[in-house]
Amino acid sequence: MFPIISPKQLKELSPENLIILDVRTGKDSYQNYLNKHLKEARFVDLDKDLAEIVEDAAYGGRHPLSKIQKFSETVSYLGISEDSHVIIYDDKNGANAAARAWWMLKSFNLENVQVLDGGIQAAEKEGLEFSSGKETFEKSEIIIKEHWFLPVSSLEDVENELINESTTVIDVRDSYRYKGESEPIDLVAGHIPGAINIPFSENLDKNGNFLKPEFLKEKYSKLLENKPEKLIIHCGSGVTACHTILALAYAGFEIPNLYVGSWSEWSRREGKEIAKVI
Repeated sequence: MFPIISPKQLKELSPENLIILDVRTGKDSYQNYLNKHLKEARFVDLDKDLAEIVEDAAYGGRHPLSKIQKFSETVSYLGISEDSHVIIYDDKNGANAAARAWWMLKSFNLENVQVLDGGIQAAEKEGLEFSSGKETFEKSEIIIKEHWFLPVSSLEDVENELINESTTVIDVRDSYRYKGESEPIDLVAGHIPGAINIPFSENLDKNGNFLKPEFLKEKYSKLLENKPEKLIIHCGSGVTACHTILALAYAGFEIPNLYVGSWSEWSRREGKEIAKVI
């Protein structure tokens, strides 16, 4: 199963075992959900359901992963079972919490998980059915997992592997943030020394849809030619990094490591070098 699904394909799916998740973000995200969402979609909150926010982002970043037990409870609350077919959407081309939710559910070892290509905007253009207000649904039995199944890297892992030149670290933030020209979210502008910049937006075409798998395969094969095969992907806080992990999976690459703490952790950690492009 491809990790990306088009609105047309979603329209043709049987509702059996289908669960749709709305993971739009922002201060008005829940109200926007109540106003209008895909029929039977269940709301997921990035900060509460897909992260475990800590007081000091220097240790974990702005969106650390939830504890596995807490996420088990979230999965149960959402009614997701081992045989569920989960479709996830946001309003940012899957580049925000939709990709993070996909990564977490896949790392929870669930198989049938896909992100809606083009997000809610594409769904509306395709004429999918919408509704408003709260949705009612039943919880599922809690699935017990002992650990995340996809690879993650710590700050120390990133630092050591860059020193040893044993990995390629990809920073998927916009180039102006990577270069250190300005920083709209975190406290310091710049990038991790040795990281290369491939903005996540380059995974998309001019219409905001994912590039075809074969184009993504060719693109990343060229960009990563003659570089260490092991990949660590990061962004600002471990959310949009999942967009590039999703794109790589879509292209048929092995799923790379996620550095969850990302720039929000590295830039706050005392003594860590910060690079800029002058």
